[in-house]
Amino acid sequence: MEKMQKLELMDKILRELDDLKHSQTSVLKKIAQIEVDNINLGVALLDKKLPDIHEEVDSSVQIVTALHEEFQVHRDKFFTDNKLAALIDPTA
Repeated sequence: MEKMQKLELMDKILRELDDLKHSQTSVLKKIAQIEVDNINLGVALLDKKLPDIHEEVDSSVQIVTALHEEFQVHRDKFFTDNKLAALIDPTA
């Protein structure tokens, strides 16, 4: 695989990781809304299980966020090390 193809694939992965982070954040918001709704409802089963789910999803969001940041550094290093700026913008 040539360097530009690798860079394009890395950019695609970064977009997918970003999408994954947004999806998990949306799930986290839905869980929080269910928790709020259950304050009025008071179902013990939900009181017991929802905090565990909330914690798991929140942990997952943090892991994906950290991975995105680390992979961005990896991608940027690849870009610099392979002098790809000149291929993208010959005036650079």
